[in-house]
Amino acid sequence: MMHLRGISRSFERPGEERLDVLKGVDFDVDSGEFVAIVGPSGSGKTTLMNIMGLLDRPDAGEYELAGQPVSDLTAAEMARMRNRTLGFVFQQFHLLPRTTAAENVELPLIYSKARETRSRAIEALCRVGLEDRLTHYPSELSAGQQQRVAIARALVNDPEVILADEPTGNLDRSSGEQVMGLFAELNDNGATILFITHDEQLASKASRVVRFEDGHLLTQSN
Repeated sequence: MMHLRGISRSFERPGEERLDVLKGVDFDVDSGEFVAIVGPSGSGKTTLMNIMGLLDRPDAGEYELAGQPVSDLTAAEMARMRNRTLGFVFQQFHLLPRTTAAENVELPLIYSKARETRSRAIEALCRVGLEDRLTHYPSELSAGQQQRVAIARALVNDPEVILADEPTGNLDRSSGEQVMGLFAELNDNGATILFITHDEQLASKASRVVRFEDGHLLTQSN
């Protein structure tokens, strides 16, 4: 499903030394896996996920997603693959404040010019247990409910892979456990899940834990 070889990424700012964030990372994710990525802040976790999610390009190395070499894709093709193959969940919910839960979830479908957008958005919200919150605005929802709306938005296009960067970071323990339970359920139904976390207890719920430090993949455990 996702194959990375020799992935490197650096950043340079005026007047500062170059910062090498990823240093020749080799990483494979098979279809249907449930993978946790852990490591200290600044270790390269988010940069790696941005590359895997086609939000950034590496300086060196090769990345193949769903059988397609990413280096061969144009910007427009990358955008289409992001919309159809990948779903994103972030620590910040990124919901439109003046838009209902159903309308927020509907947005990816509108961008992909899909049909029956409202019914599919409602179906996605029902999958995350928010069938009674369809017309609520983000300010009328708890943090846990807002994150479930974000998850519904991520899965509404039936992506093959869901990428989540600290999805429980702004939630209390109970809400975080509910979100992880939802990810486990989605994985049981065939979705490939990758999530970044600093919480070892949450990471242990994954089928595989990948540890990063200083731009290197250190260990992988099941």
